[in-house]
Amino acid sequence: MSELMKNPRVLHKAQSEVRKIFLGKHKLIEQDITKLSYLPLVIKETRRLHPAGPLIPQQCHQACQVMGYDIPNGCIVLVNVWAIGRDSAYWDDPNVFKPKRFEDCNIDFKGHNFKYIPFGSGR
Repeated sequence: MSELMKNPRVLHKAQSEVRKIFLGKHKLIEQDITKLSYLPLVIKETRRLHPAGPLIPQQCHQACQVMGYDIPNGCIVLVNVWAIGRDSAYWDDPNVFKPKRFEDCNIDFKGHNFKYIPFGSGR
């Protein structure tokens, strides 16, 4: 909500879409939600900037090296999801709230693309 309050143009566009899609409906069904195109972009961008778990613990299943550091098997490491979502190597204007960045992009939250992992990756 704070991102929408700081970005009234985005708020207006999201509200307009919801009002248009649900106009005159007293009851919503799941199929109606699939008609939304802009609101999912707003949600993805919100999750990128404000992940549910900014630090996600993962257990190393085999010894490896990360950026020159030896990580032993069984070690718990913290994945900084907050920093990944704001990394300029992956995102243009990473600290700016821009839902349109996801418009022609098939990135989702299922953990297959490691630059966008608001809920971690894998099962």
